Amino acid sequence: MQQPEAGRAGRAVLATVPVLASLNLAETRQFYGDRLGFTTLLDMDNYLILQRDGCELHFWPCSERHIAENTSCYVRADTELLHADFTARGLTLAPPIIQPWGMKEMFVIDPHGNLLKFGEPA
Repeated sequence: MQQPEAGRAGRAVLATVPVLASLNLAETRQFYGDRLGFTTLLDMDNYLILQRDGCELHFWPCSERHIAENTSCYVRADTELLHADFTARGLTLAPPIIQPWGMKEMFVIDPHGNLLKFGEPA
């Protein structure tokens, strides 16, 4: 068994990164930047990496809308802060609500149909 690298404190899993479908990577970059406050880490013809506050999202080009419309990811976040920021950026969305399973959640559906749920313990 290999020893963990220095500075990783024995953690084998460092992050989980969603890979979402995009019907148009330029449109995805613009929406996530303008409306959700993500910055671009990598922008290629066939791949896009965006990040915000330590959350990283990857996108691949896909010509089939039904794939994006059946895809989602869950992001642990301060829902009140994000709701305020997203609405200030022009998004119209419902405020966070406390779900029966004890999470305070809100959601955004991007222009291509991907569902992003943002939540935190209530």
